[in-house]
Amino acid sequence: MHKQVLSALLTAAMLCHASMAVGEVNYKIVTASERGTYIKIGRDLAEFVAPAADIQLDVLPSAGSAENVKLLRYEPGVKLALVQSDVYQSFLDIAAAGNSAARDLIKPLRVIMPLYNEEIYFIVRADSEREFIHEIKNAKLNAGESGSGTALTSATLYRLMFNEAMPDSASYLSNEEALAKLVTDKTLDVVAIVAGQPAKLLVDMKPESRKLIKLLKFDPSHPSSEAVLKTYFPANVRASNYPSLLEADIPGLAVKAFLVTYDFQLRDTESHLRGMARSLCQNFSELKEKGHPKWGEVELALPELGRGWIYYRPTTRELRNCVAETARPAAAVKSRQPARMCSQQERILGLCP
Repeated sequence: MHKQVLSALLTAAMLCHASMAVGEVNYKIVTASERGTYIKIGRDLAEFVAPAADIQLDVLPSAGSAENVKLLRYEPGVKLALVQSDVYQSFLDIAAAGNSAARDLIKPLRVIMPLYNEEIYFIVRADSEREFIHEIKNAKLNAGESGSGTALTSATLYRLMFNEAMPDSASYLSNEEALAKLVTDKTLDVVAIVAGQPAKLLVDMKPESRKLIKLLKFDPSHPSSEAVLKTYFPANVRASNYPSLLEADIPGLAVKAFLVTYDFQLRDTESHLRGMARSLCQNFSELKEKGHPKWGEVELALPELGRGWIYYRPTTRELRNCVAETARPAAAVKSRQPARMCSQQERILGLCP
């Protein structure tokens, strides 16, 4: 009798464990460089949000936003991605101009929520005569890795400031390799980096770094700034985040980061992503307290989106139920005129025929 009871209890325990295991799913989120902010945000979601939604969330590094769009669209298991607003908008604009590859990539993607502003840094040697971002024209520029959001941001900003394409001579090295070339063989004049502050790559620099490099400032009064601020946002790069580089805060630029998914229709996937949204709301204070400092800039709000941007309906319902009383309208993401030919952006994104 005792053996029968024990066997029954063991069987019940195994069945219970099996049902729990079936309930949990393994999803992936694509982020960016190992030393960037996106991967830290992804890890916070995996630690503080995903478990309550019965999701084991694997956080994958990537080349950045442009690659993330492609991975989210086609890579099995990838259910979430972090994407820059200018990259997302570029895909939409290129699709609207008739590029079928861009249309196939972006049409089924959906926004879960906007997150925070990511700062855009232009770094030069300490002895450079350049002081402002609008002085990078014709410089030997490293735009960021090929296929990355940083590369597209560099190209977009260059076009907005100077009304011409970024020179084809621009290089597409990793941040680390580009900075080394900047200060050693001096084959580069400017290195572009996009990362939410405090960015680990810059935080980890030694105090003597100030003798080697400096950050360029953004001048809001310069004639080029009006066009730039139709796509990007003014930012304050804080000396407290980068004491090895800055003696005082400097004016800078930023781009918005978004949490993005696919228009999943399967009931199980919808259910888990709804659970993810619900858990994000319920654990939002913990994210702010224990997660990356950038969570302090995030609002649980779903502002109106720009032309072509669409929220993912299942998560939107969950979030709206949570934030209905506190949500505030925010500026819609601005749309740019669509490209009419195979542009520099299309080449960077790998969308040219």
